[in-house]
Amino acid sequence: MRPSGRAPDEMRTVTFTPDFTMHAEGSVLVAFGNTKVICTASVEDRQPRWLRNENQGWVTAEY
Repeated sequence: MRPSGRAPDEMRTVTFTPDFTMHAEGSVLVAFGNTKVICTASVEDRQPRWLRNENQGWVTAEY
């Protein structure tokens, strides 16, 4: 038995709180046990110069 009372093979409860932050186009708070993760997404209507006039998009990530 773990200090939390959870069995060794028992999954933690996972919760999702959408629209968690005020200034991002999309955001979510994910909580599982005492671990919490905030994910945000923002959108810009532009491409890097080297991709202009191409029929492609651009995605980046920071963590």
